[in-house]
This record gives sequence, C-alpha cells and structure tokens, in this order.
Amino acid sequence: MNIIIKQIELIERIDQLIRLHATGSPVELASKLKISRAQTYRIIDIMKDLNAPIEYDFTIQSFVYVKEVGFKFGFYTKELNNLEIKSISGGKYFDRSPLFVVNI
Repeated sequence: MNIIIKQIELIERIDQLIRLHATGSPVELASKLKISRAQTYRIIDIMKDLNAPIEYDFTIQSFVYVKEVGFKFGFYTKELNNLEIKSISGGKYFDRSPLFVVNI
C-alpha cells in the first residue's frame, strides 16, 4: 500500500479515537494501530505540524484535542450553485435536466 495513503488512514483513525477519548496510552494506541510506539509519536507529530491541537490527558489516559477542530482529507464532489455554474459556463445558464437528442 502506498505510504502516504497508509499515513492518511492512520491520521484518520487517530482522529476518530481522539474524538472518542479512546486512544489509551501511547503504548495502547500503538497496539490498536498495529504500529510501533515511535511511529505513533511520528504520526501525532505530523498531526501537530498540521495544526492539530493535541495534548495527552493523564486523567483519562487519552490524547485529546484542546479545542474543537475538524479533519478531512481526500476529494469530494461539490454541488454547484447557479452563480458558480454561470461563471464556469461563460455566463450561459445550463439547465440540469437531461438533454435528449433525436435523430431523424
């Protein structure tokens, strides 16, 4: 598997566990992710480099976000509004209904 994709998947999984306050200790988190403790810290450091406000909370023994954040990585489709459609189509408005062509 591509290394970048694997790291993104790890970040997504850690993000999910942090939101649930269920990472456990760094050793437990590494075990859950099936990676080494050093790799776990490297991924956490990457997340911090991406401005994730992560800290370890000793009272609940879990990594936590100290302020609310969102994380999304990947491509998604976006529904365009009429103004965006006009700007892309050179000012012409195209109806979104299906176009039928009849050959005679």
